[in-house]
Amino acid sequence: MRWWTLPGLEPSSQAAWPVVVIGDGPPLLLLHGFDSSFLEFLRLAPLLAADHTLVIPDLHGFGFTPRPAGATYGPDRVLAHLEALLAVLPNALALPSTPDGSRSPLAVIGASMGGAVALDLARRCPERIHRLLLLDPAGLDGQARPLPPLLAALGVRFLSLPRVRRGLTHTAFADPKGRVGPAEHEIASLHLRAPGWADSLAKFASSGGFAGRGAPLPSLPITVLWGERDRVLGPAARRAAEALFGEALVSVPDCGHLPHLDQPKLVSDHWRQVHAPAPRLTPTPQP
Repeated sequence: MRWWTLPGLEPSSQAAWPVVVIGDGPPLLLLHGFDSSFLEFLRLAPLLAADHTLVIPDLHGFGFTPRPAGATYGPDRVLAHLEALLAVLPNALALPSTPDGSRSPLAVIGASMGGAVALDLARRCPERIHRLLLLDPAGLDGQARPLPPLLAALGVRFLSLPRVRRGLTHTAFADPKGRVGPAEHEIASLHLRAPGWADSLAKFASSGGFAGRGAPLPSLPITVLWGERDRVLGPAARRAAEALFGEALVSVPDCGHLPHLDQPKLVSDHWRQVHAPAPRLTPTPQP
């Protein structure tokens, strides 16, 4: 993990923001889901790091990010944080410039809420994002429904209960008996100890969160992997995703809401088969 300052990100431009950087090769940004952290990519990262430089931030207000006094939370702050991160990324990773002087484009994998975030980021920064893989993306349809502060606070208190965290973790996997153990429970709950977790999550809920972020799709290659046993989003969300993405949506058998945890090798293989950059052709010497 590295801690980067992101100039211009209010209310505290001097705060240090957590971002994991691992691997070697073309940059690939990984975006986690709601009430989670970079740790949810624990199984996928080793499979991609052999030929990618993975950049895995905690999203604004989530994971182990700083939560300074007076901060606001919601989709706009999540995207502002990522835009600030993209601004420092070329120098932080020493990315090469393209022949026209611009920076090399970035690929993105977004999981659950991170899928909606990835779509928004691609629309806002079309010159920086060149391809997307979405894993059971949430927040594609519907309208934002801001919760009253009291109701949001009660909801966060409910989410903090150990038995609730365990139940949610089991629901996210296709085979919880075989694939959920102490490590998975810790990944799902460790960030709850971060200072300000309850306040930031309640304020995010009061903002309405990410909803209706599917259309219009950005003009770039997109594929979607969807677990056939997703019990978190359900059939209605699946139908909305099918209507939006069509044949770009691929069903993943024996998989729940988290393909990168349930089927990490399948996700990494799919990425290399579908999203691998085109090979550079070496001109044939002329006689």
